[in-house]
Amino acid sequence: MEIEFERIEGRSTQYRVMMFAFAAAVIAGLIATWVVIEEGIWVTGMTSRVPWGLQIVMAVYYIGLSAGSLVISGLYGVFGKTEYKPFARLAVYVAMLFLIAGLLSILTDQGRMDRVFVEPFVYFNLQSMFSINPILYIGHILICIVYLWALFTNRKKLTTVVATLAFGWAFCVHSGTGAIFGFGARVLYESPLLPAAFVAAAMASGTALMILLIVGLFKITKRHVDDVLIVRLGRFLAICLLVVVYFLVMENAYRAYVVELRDAAVYYLFGGLHSILFWFGLVIVGCGIPLLILFRKKTGQSIKWIVIASAMVVFGVLCERYVIVIPGLTHPPELFPGIEISSSVIEEGIATYSISFLEVLQALGVFGAIGFLFSWGLKYMKLLPTEARIDVHTPSKEVPSRPREMKVHG
Repeated sequence: MEIEFERIEGRSTQYRVMMFAFAAAVIAGLIATWVVIEEGIWVTGMTSRVPWGLQIVMAVYYIGLSAGSLVISGLYGVFGKTEYKPFARLAVYVAMLFLIAGLLSILTDQGRMDRVFVEPFVYFNLQSMFSINPILYIGHILICIVYLWALFTNRKKLTTVVATLAFGWAFCVHSGTGAIFGFGARVLYESPLLPAAFVAAAMASGTALMILLIVGLFKITKRHVDDVLIVRLGRFLAICLLVVVYFLVMENAYRAYVVELRDAAVYYLFGGLHSILFWFGLVIVGCGIPLLILFRKKTGQSIKWIVIASAMVVFGVLCERYVIVIPGLTHPPELFPGIEISSSVIEEGIATYSISFLEVLQALGVFGAIGFLFSWGLKYMKLLPTEARIDVHTPSKEVPSRPREMKVHG
């Protein structure tokens, strides 16, 4: 039986309140961004030593979610797993929106927004990851648009071709983002493993996010989804987490092994707030507890526990993005290796940074914009299937005759 997709009605009070809340967040973000442009970046608490803050953390996080979300659509489009076809449209749409969120986060972080639309595309430099990545990002969005069109028009051959391209491109996108940090930027950034580690974390967070969206949306709209599909995604998430843990161990073992990096390693692992986020947010909450849940037979087959583990992974990878971006900036750069600097006009030692209220408003604004577009897409595009069963050829007794209303519960 061919899978049927449908829109939600979006006429409930809950839906309208949710859209209003998203719109209010966008307005707050725009106001905060205007204040930053008028007053200068310094009002956010960022300095010449710490030029990247919360918005760059969120940009890297969103780009990872985008790349990871495509994994679910790739199970159908690339590998031909028809049981995952019901989730393919939603996954591609989410991937496109999160990449837009990443670009919006980068845009709102700029002091000179006018240069963003010109400089990267006019002055292209193959030796600069900052120059290469805008091309990767724009290309990824265009590929997602074509991918969605192929899915909506049910063009199977084109879907396979574009899905394969999108799958590979997503890896390039996040590898490129990881290379910005890993290819010789700062002591705590520099690592050839970082691009691969970025991809692993992206796959874990993207898969976890899709589990949350699938379970949540299907429950809210009262659609059927076979538990075995969620359990299989949970197993895939567990494998992704093992890869994440492997890269975490290897990166920090490398820092501890190399004499020149040991002081930086101590600062990274035991240096303050970021260390708490590393050990508690990433290692314990983001990796350790979810692995115990997913590999334990009883909880690993429970939808409730898989959802809990997925939520922990989404939070843990957010902590991982923070502890990659910020400590690398606050740790003093080694400008002249092996040479002692007697005097300098540059601030030395450990720099300080704390998230400002304006940055929080900007982040909420970006999230509100993406939330609004996502909810709008559910109402005006056929993104959700009527059901998701392990055997798509088995007739169903529960195919609805009209679009269901989306009820958002507090």
